[in-house]
Amino acid sequence: MSDTHAQFVHLRVHSAYSLAEGAIHAKDLIKQSLGLGFPAVAMTDTNNMFGAMDFSMAGTGAGVQPIVGVQLSIRNSYLTVDPKARSKPEPDQLVLLSMNREGYGNLMKLVSKAHLESDASEGPQILIEDMQGLSENVICLTGGSKGPVNTLVLKDQRSDASECLDQLKDLFGDRLYVELQRHGLEEEEASEEALLDMAYEKNIPIVATNECFFVGPDMYEAHDALLCIADGAYVDETDRRRVTPEHRLKSAEEMINLFKDLPEAIENTLYISKKCLFKVDPIDPLLPNFTEGQDISEADMLRDEAIKGLRMRLDFKAAQEGLAAGKEEEWEKEYWERLDFELGIINQMGFPGYFLIVADFIQWSKDNNIPVGPGRGSGAGSVVAWVLKITDLDPLRFSLLFERFLNPERVSMPDFDIDFCQDKREQVIKYTQDKYGADKVAQIITFGKLQARAVVKACGRVMQQPYPVTDRLAKLIPNDPGSAMTLAEAVESEERFKAEIEADEQTALVVDRALKLEGFYAHSSTHAAGVVIGDRPLDQLVPLYRDPKSDMPVTQFNMKFVEQAGLVKFDFLGLKTLTVLQRAVEYVAERDIEIDLEALPLDDKKSYELLASGNAAGVFQLESTGMRAVLKGLKPDLFEDIIAVVALYRPGPMANIPTYVERKHGREEVTYKHPMLEDILSETNGIFIYQEQVMELAQKMAGYSLGQADLLRRAMGKKIKEEMDKQVEIFVEGAKERGVTDPVARAIFDEVMAFASYGFNKSHAAAYALVAYHTAYMKANYPVEFMAAIMTLDLGNTDKLAGFKQELQRMEVPLLLPNINKSQVAFVVEKSEETYCEDLDDPRHNLAIRYALGAIKGVGEKAMEAIIEEREKNGAFTDLFDFAERIDPKLMNKRQMERLAAAGAFDCLLDSRSQANAAADVVMRYANMMAAERASNQVSLFGDDASAQVDRPALPVVRNWTPTEELEHERKAVGFYISAHPLDSYEKILERESIISAAEVFSDPGLIGQTVRMAGAILSYRESKSKNTGRKFGALMLSDRTDAFEFLIFEDDLPRTRELVEEGAPLVVNIQIKKKDDEDMVRLGSRGMDSLESVAAQSSSGLEIEVEDQDAIKSIKSVLSRRSGGKGIVKIKVPVEEDKRFAEFKLPHKYKISPELIQAIEAEIGVSSVMEQ
Repeated sequence: MSDTHAQFVHLRVHSAYSLAEGAIHAKDLIKQSLGLGFPAVAMTDTNNMFGAMDFSMAGTGAGVQPIVGVQLSIRNSYLTVDPKARSKPEPDQLVLLSMNREGYGNLMKLVSKAHLESDASEGPQILIEDMQGLSENVICLTGGSKGPVNTLVLKDQRSDASECLDQLKDLFGDRLYVELQRHGLEEEEASEEALLDMAYEKNIPIVATNECFFVGPDMYEAHDALLCIADGAYVDETDRRRVTPEHRLKSAEEMINLFKDLPEAIENTLYISKKCLFKVDPIDPLLPNFTEGQDISEADMLRDEAIKGLRMRLDFKAAQEGLAAGKEEEWEKEYWERLDFELGIINQMGFPGYFLIVADFIQWSKDNNIPVGPGRGSGAGSVVAWVLKITDLDPLRFSLLFERFLNPERVSMPDFDIDFCQDKREQVIKYTQDKYGADKVAQIITFGKLQARAVVKACGRVMQQPYPVTDRLAKLIPNDPGSAMTLAEAVESEERFKAEIEADEQTALVVDRALKLEGFYAHSSTHAAGVVIGDRPLDQLVPLYRDPKSDMPVTQFNMKFVEQAGLVKFDFLGLKTLTVLQRAVEYVAERDIEIDLEALPLDDKKSYELLASGNAAGVFQLESTGMRAVLKGLKPDLFEDIIAVVALYRPGPMANIPTYVERKHGREEVTYKHPMLEDILSETNGIFIYQEQVMELAQKMAGYSLGQADLLRRAMGKKIKEEMDKQVEIFVEGAKERGVTDPVARAIFDEVMAFASYGFNKSHAAAYALVAYHTAYMKANYPVEFMAAIMTLDLGNTDKLAGFKQELQRMEVPLLLPNINKSQVAFVVEKSEETYCEDLDDPRHNLAIRYALGAIKGVGEKAMEAIIEEREKNGAFTDLFDFAERIDPKLMNKRQMERLAAAGAFDCLLDSRSQANAAADVVMRYANMMAAERASNQVSLFGDDASAQVDRPALPVVRNWTPTEELEHERKAVGFYISAHPLDSYEKILERESIISAAEVFSDPGLIGQTVRMAGAILSYRESKSKNTGRKFGALMLSDRTDAFEFLIFEDDLPRTRELVEEGAPLVVNIQIKKKDDEDMVRLGSRGMDSLESVAAQSSSGLEIEVEDQDAIKSIKSVLSRRSGGKGIVKIKVPVEEDKRFAEFKLPHKYKISPELIQAIEAEIGVSSVMEQ
């Protein structure tokens, strides 16, 4: 390496953490700098220090000194701004470099200040004076062509530029450098002489920088595409942000040649680098002292609370199981010994404070009626967590292991994943802010990367490749969530993808750019669950950021690096199911029945019968079609069965489900390779399911400690050959010492090895099984309340609500139409005088669910809340105009009125939905007039209210909708049919045509392989192309009276399908029922279809219509004219006034008779009756 190579240091580099702007990964920056011989390099990302820890760790021991810095936006208070200008000028920039720990601390505070105290609309920025008191041990570069001094020079504000430079010198003293850049930009050349004059005049040293966004020239065009992706621009646009090919990581030789007339500017880069010998090192975890100010240590408090908690848990267990309680009782000893053991490990590892903090905010949540989950993850294996009520599962009863959570032989932070009610999670986080200080609590940042498919689409867009071409190309990249394929792997292994690249030059160019940009960060967001709590203001440990979507500060380090910075992560997860359970319990409480879910016995017969029936829709973790099929075969009758099925129903272990089921029911013998295995595997019918079983096996058969066994489990999961070769010998030797032969020990080890990669954490499975059991219990014992609760939580999800409606139908629980005088925003349980269920002991007796106003499409929850508030304050609405007089028209419009009318919400005020719908405009105009009258306070001399001043208009006169029309309007407003179904009027025809219902198809295995006739109203239709064959196919979803069903249509049948597809139209379809060997779901395929109306027309002989007078005949003929060409004969009976007899005549043509035609005739004015012949 020549001396020249080491005579310059880059002090201004944008890494990938300058989101969608920099294109150098932190590790690559160190690697490239090493290759170019630089002794140091600075990373100065735009307004952030996201990568400070990553960069520092990458530089540790690498032979290159990382210099932690930032490019910070400065609001230039010296700049003269045109008051007529439409927008504020862009902020200027300074580069700040940390010299030591204090300087780094000042940078963190400045960057945090820029984010947390700036107007969100203007982006992070500070004033120069904001750096007062935060400039020590910080080196400042004046910002080059985009610095405040340079901007003032270019604006001919030379005296202001001089004053600005003086202000910076006052702040930074001899740590200020005038920054010079030579990228070939006009503004750099125009200002350089003035900058040099001021620098020499004020005795301020100069420094040369090259603002780097990418490594080499070959990256320029890809980086240009990255800027376009960030700005939503096209590469071919001229008026957009861009940099030059010179904005790269140049060699020292290039920089020395570039500034050969100013050698001191080069030398000063080395001088600065020698001043900046600081890098960010990982530190041990720092937690608030939970017992600060109290005369007790955290360890002693934890022991006191744990002993008290265990006593309460054991007393409850004794009362529930009829046991004698007391520390001297034999059954209790195991619990007390385990408690002592765990407390010893927790104290030894220094984590008592962590347990106390978690227990505190969980207890606060429970005290404030915020549901908390029973635990998830390995934390459920801790007795200490159980007795502190962090978790709700008895670890000893379910053989859950503490070492799976906290291993003394592998020191790492404990990590409780805590589920809270989704709606109230933010309240718990707010509590931690209030308790520990708002400046000591923050959420955690995450970064979104440009992944394979996304980066191809993004590059295609900015390079203006036609969207269908880019979309097709992206879809050729396999996208398995479990093992996502990189773009490079797709180019290498996907033949069709390679063929597309080779066939088209533009496509090859798009992929080339995408390959270079894949993996760079595109955006930041907030981690869904992670929260950190510090023992000091967080900006002393990490820089902070503001997510525009949240008021809470966010750490600038992601989860990995925030822990390296000494902060401890707590996971505050939102689980919708907890909210469902709480709401269901509250609905039940309205009947004066109190339910304590934590105290439920785990042997409720109804709950297991529900699961065994497969009717698990809405049951947590068990509601998928495949899982319900498993439950039917398994017929669980023990809580352990639920734990097992939660663990087994995943790719890999799923293959063991049939064996588990057969062995449970005694149809297959359970055998063990060695008697020792029986104790470990008897609970799971001789099958390895849980990671804890591997640990127990290693302990009992080979003499491992549980800590060592956990390390073995981890190693097996990673399948590192060298480690496994070593471990198999340790295992075999240990087993031989306990009487197991070498071949048997090796066979068992091999079996466990094969299992280890998909073994499941039993603690996690047990915790989720408990939530599943709670939902099954509520559905089995309080079905109406449970379904009202779960539907409320999916208020805006029409597809899910449609599924729940079908489930209510199966459960024989009535779903009542929305009613403006009875409905709430949410779904509610309503007691009715009507007897829905004869059995007085049935939990459904006299109960129904009233449809939620908030679930009607397009009405808005806020408007519905206002309506309900008015109704509850001043009583039920009496008619549409009373409604108009009492609502705020600012919250309601004509469209909302029409949706409410179509959904049936006004049926209680007006018999005709069509009239209520047509009146929407009149009613809203009246509502606005009433509001204006109230606002002007114009009341009569007699004290009349506003309604007396405005005459009520007349309602429009319109014909009633036919039942079919009414249902279609209802479906559009709600998303599905509630009051009836379009097939209802075809009942006789369905019987005659031997139509099979969806419920029969999905429940009768005997129909598999057959072709049956089904009927349904069209819900949706889409067309797509097969990835394998490239041929088109259609997917049509229909709804009958029992369920919705979707089937595939082959390309040859698509033209006929398109003729028939009309939203809501009823069809008859010949369906072939299939079931693949490796799937639980029934698959349906079309074998021809026709409109149900046409089928009906073929089987009806005619109509007899009775009218009130001859005036109706004309409108009847008009309706019939659209149905001519069928087989039906139409007779009309007209009254003869003189003798009250009827004259009857037959129309000359024949017609297509159908229920829809009958309804249309019945809706005409003057028609008395219509009879089908």
